[in-house]
Amino acid sequence: MEKKILVSYFSCSGVTKEVANMIGEVVQGDVVEIQPKIPYTSADLNWMNKKSRSSLEMQDKTSRPEIANKIENMKDYDIVFVGFPIWWYVAPTIIHTFLESYDFSNKIIIPFCTSGGSGVGKTDEELHALLDDTVKWCPCKLLNHTNEKEIQDWIDTLNL
Repeated sequence: MEKKILVSYFSCSGVTKEVANMIGEVVQGDVVEIQPKIPYTSADLNWMNKKSRSSLEMQDKTSRPEIANKIENMKDYDIVFVGFPIWWYVAPTIIHTFLESYDFSNKIIIPFCTSGGSGVGKTDEELHALLDDTVKWCPCKLLNHTNEKEIQDWIDTLNL
């Protein structure tokens, strides 16, 4: 049986988008952007401002920014890559919204991230806790300054 693959991603600067597109090419999967209902502005993303939108969202563990687009055929996918930038050592809260918006039962979830300088922190722990026990969770992979060969090598280790 051929597995149907989705590469979903959230990206503000375009870095995660570029990695998602490379993964999509390697796995021959559908690539879909997780788009916030209210797009982020540069001021929203100013992490130095404790009152910026992203700072406030990341301080509030219950924050769930709305997503503009819905994936109607999520049930058709067997494997879902979920990409995002690291914010404050974890995934942005819109990724929580995404993971809580669908039934991922019996799917393989493969998180990947990009970062300007920090590691994955508690990303796996926080995101995996949002899903039920039937989900096969793969460890989050940090993919900074990567290329298709490195992505292919990583995908090969997943034994999909």
